[in-house]
Amino acid sequence: MHMKQSLMHTRRALLAMVLAPTFMAVHGSDEERVRPNVVLIMADDLGYECIGANGGVSYQTPNIDKLADSGMRFDSCHAQPVCTPSRVKIMTGKSNARNYVKFAHLDRSQRTFAHEFQDAGYVTAVVGKWQLGHEDDSPIHFGFDEAMLWQHREGRTLKGQNEDTRFANPWLQQTHRDENGKVVTELKQYTGGQYGPQVLADYACDFIERSKDKPFLLYYPMLLTHCPFGPTPDSADWDPKSNGITEYKGDAKYFPEMMSYTDKIVGQVVAKLEEAGIRDNTLLIFTGDNGTDNPVVSKMHNGTEVVGSKRRTIDWGTNVPFIASMPSKIKSRQANDNLIDFSDIYPTICEMAGVEINADGKLDGVSFYPQLIGEEGNVREWLYCFYAPSGPNGKMKKIWARNHDYKLYDDGSFFNLAEDVKEVYPLELDDMTEVQRDVMEQLGKVIAQFEQ
Repeated sequence: MHMKQSLMHTRRALLAMVLAPTFMAVHGSDEERVRPNVVLIMADDLGYECIGANGGVSYQTPNIDKLADSGMRFDSCHAQPVCTPSRVKIMTGKSNARNYVKFAHLDRSQRTFAHEFQDAGYVTAVVGKWQLGHEDDSPIHFGFDEAMLWQHREGRTLKGQNEDTRFANPWLQQTHRDENGKVVTELKQYTGGQYGPQVLADYACDFIERSKDKPFLLYYPMLLTHCPFGPTPDSADWDPKSNGITEYKGDAKYFPEMMSYTDKIVGQVVAKLEEAGIRDNTLLIFTGDNGTDNPVVSKMHNGTEVVGSKRRTIDWGTNVPFIASMPSKIKSRQANDNLIDFSDIYPTICEMAGVEINADGKLDGVSFYPQLIGEEGNVREWLYCFYAPSGPNGKMKKIWARNHDYKLYDDGSFFNLAEDVKEVYPLELDDMTEVQRDVMEQLGKVIAQFEQ
């Protein structure tokens, strides 16, 4: 085991030595001689409507809005309707139809984007919420050099404890390999009045500081804004002695304060990149893993009320914010309405960094990196979704294909999303125009393609 691990590190070091001169030879300036970094931030249960830059008016998000001003904002990014399916999809670049096994689990045969970056000589870290396997070596197995996570070994609560463990005085697990290649992991409770999201944000910034002189990948699936909704350290009624909230949902009146703290953390990460002198050379992505939870009702600038629709397959359950910023490559103040999918992020970040993709089996994702740098690229005409949160043989399963305006389910239900965003009135074949029938036929072929 130790010899195998040593050989792996040697291989990575040699690969890095080979790749670095290649990158330097292609690009001219001093700045371009440094291989780019990637920071991927994914908020938990945060839909498109929550961000000011997207037209949301219910919450204050100045740092995220500023991030959008510095790069490209996508209006039509779609995740899965709930967390684990999205996490599996984003990390593997594949549809859930090909690799989803069960909730809170990622099949250990799967290759992730972290493996690609690790093999290319990057240092890699995952910080935040895991929910992909309880084995002690789980994050290490999937390509990360180090991890600081909630819901790694333990779930929402610990045995004999009814309170949620992620926010006030949290239980977090830190994992890495020692110099002999052995996995070292420690699960502990913070008892000094700490706030889980802040502990993790500080760890993420510490990783950036320690890694600023070498190329790195930081994957940061945040704890916020998932329930239980409760006070943050910036709230007037924050209790530093609390051991967590006992009600699963908590109280949605705190959601605006949790949104503000989410924005605060994004600002902290941006400030750390600037302080380290690597902001221009870092691709910073901000997104959410699915729609907002259903106790939350938000307003858009045009007066539309959006009811949080996590777990639902309508747009409000899948349409998430997506912002990409990299000052040296991406022009500022851009809006993009092209369709993108969570499977697309894997090939996009690899193409941006010049990282070779060695995925086991082809990816379902399509790189949109050309769009980020002002080129047309391969623009999607449709998205496909296989959604079965409890596993392929579970009771709930929904499959659909869509373009911008229409959506077809595998049971034949066909909706005009431009006029019926809540999917209340399926179109009847006899009432369809010729154009609508053609679209339905094309989307049907997409579904059939994946079934085969």
